[in-house]
Amino acid sequence: MGETQRAFHSGWRGLSRLAEPGEPLLPPSARLRVGALVAGCAVLVIVPGVLFAGQRTAGPFDHAVDAPIVAWFTGHHRIARWLVAPGSLYPAIAISAVIVAACLLAGRLNGALLSAAAVPVAEVFSEKLFKPLVDRTLLGGISYPSGHTTAIVALAAVLTVLVLGPLMRPRARPARVLILAVAYAAVACVVLGLIGLRWHYFTDTVGGAAVGVGTVAGLALILDSRFARRLLTRSREQPTSPVHFTC
Repeated sequence: MGETQRAFHSGWRGLSRLAEPGEPLLPPSARLRVGALVAGCAVLVIVPGVLFAGQRTAGPFDHAVDAPIVAWFTGHHRIARWLVAPGSLYPAIAISAVIVAACLLAGRLNGALLSAAAVPVAEVFSEKLFKPLVDRTLLGGISYPSGHTTAIVALAAVLTVLVLGPLMRPRARPARVLILAVAYAAVACVVLGLIGLRWHYFTDTVGGAAVGVGTVAGLALILDSRFARRLLTRSREQPTSPVHFTC
């Protein structure tokens, strides 16, 4: 049974790697700035939310920004629907799952937890908290902040944290640039599509982006806290003992 034992222990080490907490998500020098970013995002969501509360028509600023986009997408709604797809529920879940799997394979449990929690937590803030409180509508639908924008920006923010964190390597720069370029292009496409379909005002998308960024930044700070790191490390140091085969 020697070969079986060696194979089992090799597989066990592979599984144990999936539970490694990983290096901190944020450089120590950046944590104060990230905390300020969370506060700024909160202000960027709350202040416009107060100003837009109960609003039923576009203000002058939204009208000026939205009108040419709406006009361009007139007769091209199919394109607009394709553009907003990455911010929809199932695509966002699928993208999150891919990022979670990549983090686990890389031995970054904290990154996997961030990836798994980002979209659900951000959507709870958008859909369950801010939308009912603000009660701003567009064509009868509650619009502030944009849930689609919240989801796609949360995903882009997760990727930003993961590829620009302490583990970044100079040789991986082209790949990092490509990943972030695709992520930010997806954000822009979703925003344009949402406005073109008249599902949201421009300022709804700004509010959604602030929710997405603020949520991811806050979660990263929590996962980098001493308590969370101690908890993850403790779970790593006390694994269930593998079974030893004898024959």
